[in-house]
Amino acid sequence: MKRLIIITVLLFAATALVTVVYFRHLNTAGKYANLAMRTIPNDASLIFEFNNDKEFYDIFAGSNLFSNLLGQDNQDELTALQKLLLQNTLLKKYFNGQDIFVSLHPQKDNSIDFLLTVSVSKEFSEAALEQLSKQPKNGMLITPTEFDGKPGYIIYLNDLKKRFYVINKDDYCLSGSFSKEVINRCAAYDYRREKQAFVLLPDQQRSNSLANLYLNYRALTPLVEQVFLSRNYDIVKNFRQFPGLAALSLNFKSDALIFNGTSEPQNNEPEGYLGLFSGQQPVANHLKELFPSTTAYFTNFSVSDPIKFESELAIWESGSDFGPQRSNILGKIKKETGISLQKEFPRLLGNEFAIVTTHYHEKIGIVQLKDGSKLLGLLTNTCKMSSDNTGQFTYENVPEILLGEAFSQFKRPYFKVIDNYLVLTNSTSEIVSYTDTYVNRKFLVKTNGYNDFNNLLAEKSNVSFFIQFKNATQLFRQDMKLSFYENLDQANPGWKNFYGASWQLSSSDKSFYTNFCMRLNTDTASLKSSF
Repeated sequence: MKRLIIITVLLFAATALVTVVYFRHLNTAGKYANLAMRTIPNDASLIFEFNNDKEFYDIFAGSNLFSNLLGQDNQDELTALQKLLLQNTLLKKYFNGQDIFVSLHPQKDNSIDFLLTVSVSKEFSEAALEQLSKQPKNGMLITPTEFDGKPGYIIYLNDLKKRFYVINKDDYCLSGSFSKEVINRCAAYDYRREKQAFVLLPDQQRSNSLANLYLNYRALTPLVEQVFLSRNYDIVKNFRQFPGLAALSLNFKSDALIFNGTSEPQNNEPEGYLGLFSGQQPVANHLKELFPSTTAYFTNFSVSDPIKFESELAIWESGSDFGPQRSNILGKIKKETGISLQKEFPRLLGNEFAIVTTHYHEKIGIVQLKDGSKLLGLLTNTCKMSSDNTGQFTYENVPEILLGEAFSQFKRPYFKVIDNYLVLTNSTSEIVSYTDTYVNRKFLVKTNGYNDFNNLLAEKSNVSFFIQFKNATQLFRQDMKLSFYENLDQANPGWKNFYGASWQLSSSDKSFYTNFCMRLNTDTASLKSSF
């Protein structure tokens, strides 16, 4: 018995020791990762984090995911850096097992460049790079320099014939980029004077994840402005206005990038339109079953309590710049028709409504109704009818008043009530086109590849964005800046080899559980990669 007690005590002590060592390691690793992340300029749109160890590279060695996501040029650059620096015999011991952050930064010259930030072990010193510069046949030329008064290096990579700029900005952290503009911005950036743009995931969660993705929603606007000709392009517009940060972890799948995590509104910031959905329960998404086969992208909104949503929307709009206009329009409708739209419509609104953009540049609003015939009665008295169930709104901005700013693109739209759905468009031809789609069941869900993609998505959400790349490429021919369009359309490997992408928000305690998915086409997924 005495022996058993001694063994039990020893086992308990060993377990406690292992636990202490484990969490001490997590705390140390987390400290270095925090040091690295805070040096990244807060104009970054997104940050991809992974751990520089063999397991990560081995898992994705046979997958085409990253080669198609990055494109050939970026893949060649990162492969060269991995081979010549991270895996170099002189430097390997400093970088092994360290966290690497790859951040995207829009530039003034219509380009988007990345910044590589890596934490290093405490044994690292600049003498290691000086020793590397003297190594024969190292494939590079290393020249000491300064960036904004901080020590750095210009590394000329012979195979790429490109300069890679490196700065030793803080202890245990190096930053590098092929863009001198990015590295100068990094050198001048002082996190103590700037608002924090990203928050690192907890240490234990990061230690159990293959990779992580961090997103600053507001910083997506400069990214979109770099890519598209119009500065007010509508793609993911409602997401870009959300004052929040996302932190997501990667789930491995050979043919798809799948990230899950949370999106949190920033403290003391008005949450905007998307904030109206954080108080709703997630809803099963069925409206997407009615979207046309020509859909390029859509945003689908879902509410569990339409009356609550309408009440909170009215309060939010009344307190915005749109408030006076909203009040005037509703007052005019009441005076001229005797109908109080803000009271009648919430009782008829269903659980889902969406904005769909087709590859023909058609804009279609689709709203689920509880009773289409009753809504038709309201519309008959407030709109100009052209047939029993078709007409045009007489008063401006009614869709925006009733459904929010996502519907602001419909000023005085044409409409049709089909069964228990309200369809909105900006032309009669689009009404005719969607009617043909509905009657003849020409839906996106019936096209090749959609169901395979849809099976990866969450069944329920409150806000969901989807893009089908083949259809969108036809649309973007007119909308994108030429260099970005050519890259999208011609690069192989490239984004044209992906079927689609989706970003879903599901309310969870005043924040959003978040799913991001990007899946390869079936024929591309079967090929092997050299990444």
